Amino acid sequence: MHEKLFEPLTLGAIEAKNRIFMAPLTRGRSTQPGSIPNEMMATYYRQRAGAGLIITEATGISVEGLGWPAAPGIWSEAQTEGWKQVTEAVHEEGGKIVLQMWHMGRLVHPDFLGGNPPVSASATKAPGHAHTFEGRKDYEAARELSKDEIARVVEDYRHAGENAKKAGFDGVQLHGANGYLVDQFLRDSTNLREDEYGGSPENRTRFLREVLTALVDVWGAQRVGVRLSPNGETQGCDDSDPAATFGAAARMIEDLGLDHLELREPGPEGTFGSTDVPKQSPLIRSIYSGKLILNSDYTPDQAVAEIEAGRCDAVSWGRDFISNPDLPDRFRNGANLQPNVNVPQSWYLPGPEGYIDYPTLAETGETVTA
Repeated sequence: MHEKLFEPLTLGAIEAKNRIFMAPLTRGRSTQPGSIPNEMMATYYRQRAGAGLIITEATGISVEGLGWPAAPGIWSEAQTEGWKQVTEAVHEEGGKIVLQMWHMGRLVHPDFLGGNPPVSASATKAPGHAHTFEGRKDYEAARELSKDEIARVVEDYRHAGENAKKAGFDGVQLHGANGYLVDQFLRDSTNLREDEYGGSPENRTRFLREVLTALVDVWGAQRVGVRLSPNGETQGCDDSDPAATFGAAARMIEDLGLDHLELREPGPEGTFGSTDVPKQSPLIRSIYSGKLILNSDYTPDQAVAEIEAGRCDAVSWGRDFISNPDLPDRFRNGANLQPNVNVPQSWYLPGPEGYIDYPTLAETGETVTA
């Protein structure tokens, strides 16, 4: 079934065996202290190597940028070595895997920073609560990055990109979505700057361009991608004119020749975030000629329709991959999907439960009539 999803796809220098991609999913299983990837994480990604492309969980590029309990990093030698066992496991199963690079900006609680404030495009404060090792706490006000500090953060991304290459990844994806630092620079509700990094949509894409240019220097454009969330508010980050902002971003990404662009676009009835703001993918598709990946609440039938209509080249699934490590097999055979158990508690709890203990279709013995 859904044969279109099983056609191979070339993304720059990456050959994906199908168009069922695994979206980035924070799971909080790295070894602490140190935010070090481990053997259990290698098992988790090995189980899901049937995806055409695995985009890893968001991974901190620096201490300053990581504010989620037990999420992994990529700034240290120990973390780089830990990721090697993950990439080797995926490659042994014939899979492809890229590292998603993450700086959370104002969404890092001071508890992760020795009591110091987080940084952002401007001195703003996110609504809601941060997840810390001591439980949920109110976000605190960020301080504005100076231009010298922006240059330093760009170099932090470059260093993390170099470590990702040493770890054996097939490429990298910049996390530019969901209200984190890159998004905080992009959108006018969180970027209040009056210098060359603020104001016009073109100025607000400057930080994104500088980070992507640094990653292209390390990897080449054919192994670098980016994720954006161009419609609607997320974690207090919003934009008054998303068409202008993300149209400018798409033109810049097109100019850089990046191999893929992933868009998280919830609709008015989204199951994990919803918005009435129109999707920007049609506009972006008209500007960006590389491989476009859509994400958010797609069924296999809907994904096939989008690909056949030329509106995208692949679709990424997130939560379905949590409890269905063999999701492509289930789509191919028309099998029922296993539900997420104890959602969302099991997403972030330590240990193997709700992480690497979901059976495959073959292990369940389920009879399928495709």
